[in-house]
Amino acid sequence: MAKKEEKKQVFDFRLLGRIIRYASPYRRRLNSSIILAIVLAVMAPIRPWLINTTVNDYIQHNVAEMVIRITVFQIALIILETVLRFFFSYYTAWLGQTVVRDLRVNVFKKILGLNLRQFDQTPIGTLTTRTVNDIETISDVFAEGFIPILADFLTIIAVLFTMFYINPMLTLVCLIPFPFLILATYYFKESVNKSFHRVRNAVAALNAFVQEHIQGMQVVQAFAVEKKELNKFTRINKDHRNANIHAIFAYSVFFPVVEIILAVSLGLLVWFGAGQAVSATNGEAAKMAGEIMAFIILLNMLFRPLRFIADKFNVLQMGMVASERVFKVMDNTDEISPSAHDAFQPEGAVPGKIEFEKVWFAYNDENWVLKDLSFTVNPGDTVAIVGHTGSGKTSIISLLNRLYHIQKGAIKLDGVKLEDYELDALRSKVGVVLQDVFLFAGTITDNVTLRNENISKERVMEAARLIGLHDFIMRLPDNYDFNVMERGATMSQGQRQLLSFIRALLFNPSVLILDEATSSVDTETEQMIQHAIDKLIEGRTSIVIAHRLSTIRKADKIIVLDKGEIKEMGTHDELLMLGGYYAKLHEMQFSKAVV
Repeated sequence: MAKKEEKKQVFDFRLLGRIIRYASPYRRRLNSSIILAIVLAVMAPIRPWLINTTVNDYIQHNVAEMVIRITVFQIALIILETVLRFFFSYYTAWLGQTVVRDLRVNVFKKILGLNLRQFDQTPIGTLTTRTVNDIETISDVFAEGFIPILADFLTIIAVLFTMFYINPMLTLVCLIPFPFLILATYYFKESVNKSFHRVRNAVAALNAFVQEHIQGMQVVQAFAVEKKELNKFTRINKDHRNANIHAIFAYSVFFPVVEIILAVSLGLLVWFGAGQAVSATNGEAAKMAGEIMAFIILLNMLFRPLRFIADKFNVLQMGMVASERVFKVMDNTDEISPSAHDAFQPEGAVPGKIEFEKVWFAYNDENWVLKDLSFTVNPGDTVAIVGHTGSGKTSIISLLNRLYHIQKGAIKLDGVKLEDYELDALRSKVGVVLQDVFLFAGTITDNVTLRNENISKERVMEAARLIGLHDFIMRLPDNYDFNVMERGATMSQGQRQLLSFIRALLFNPSVLILDEATSSVDTETEQMIQHAIDKLIEGRTSIVIAHRLSTIRKADKIIVLDKGEIKEMGTHDELLMLGGYYAKLHEMQFSKAVV
């Protein structure tokens, strides 16, 4: 089945048309390329025909003036053909790169709008390959694909027409080895096509493996599995090498075969042409001299595109295979629903009342993470959510930001369903401090403002003072312009956590969600953060998710989750008096703390 699908790729004109549509905004360049392909094809056999005419009509009759004129004309023709071929190559390459630019922007825009489920299920390296390598391959559809193939076909037709016009019998003799060339071209195309498929799969596997292991290098080194992972990489890299060597082998066989067939055609040309010249009259024999000279050039013109046309077909096919992978990303419907034109866009701060009404949610539509969940958070209240790992705590905050879709029920903010909000407006009202803080390569200021030019340096410093991180930042080289490096590699987990607090504070959300905000810091830093939290949540609706129960004593309500269901709900004192699930969690943590 897979092989049949691969062969269909070449003739999938729907897919090819979809690629070409990306060039429609640049129709002038596209049309110019096609016109140049036609003009160059027509011009190709003119020079051999002129040589035939010059030898037969003017050199043999010593008409020196006409010989000079035709020679000058041919020089001008060569110059003109060179200029036109330059523009043809430039336009096709320009089209390819411009389409790649536009398509890459569209693909990245699409990726930005996908549900997080797609990133949970798809390796980052695979998406990187789609956005970079596969899209780059699509540029070859224009630079070396259908337009150059069209030009080669037109050239072949023009050359064959000229050969038959000059001498039909001699043309048929020269074309005797052509069935062998067609057979060799077919096997070459199939062999390289299979190799290219293996190369593309190997590249995707390499990118995914390297991306994953660079991100997880600390784990690899900590558990001393470098040798084991190196062996895995060696196997993947070997597959990539073998696929390329298979393609190289096909090229190494095909091009000498083409040269041999060309040599046989030239040999037949000389043999048949000389035989005709010997048996012909003086006038006919003289005529054969011009025809043989013209045919030598025409055969080289005929074989030149035939050498590369199979390769260009494979390039075209690989461009279509790559485009199919890219369009799978573009056609992915598992994305964040776009906001309607009349979507709700509240101005300024909102009260922040949150309602979960019989919410059911699953990541894979089979295993329910949240089951019939219902609770209300009143404006300005602080609600804590506790429970064992996997109880569904983090899923709740992902749903509040519309990072995932719920399957059943409704989630409302101030009486309006989240789906009815304009997405940017919703997320501007809901601030999140995640457990796993991600910092981009760049300065501290860039990371806490996310390059929002409306946030001044003074506001950043004020927020840092409130969090208690200002003095630490001022001790760093370049202060607020200190480069934190990719993923915040130059800072501790606790420092990254504090920076995320500054980020949340600067965007001044109406609803604040703290996901294990103090889980990765020491006791001293936790006290500093807790003091900042008290100021940060004042006047805001807040949802706090924490393992450390000591940090949520002051919460207006505590929700205890277990396997996606609410087990208990109440204040800290009420739940302790109840002596149930929460009391057992509290006792376990207190016992560990004492020990």
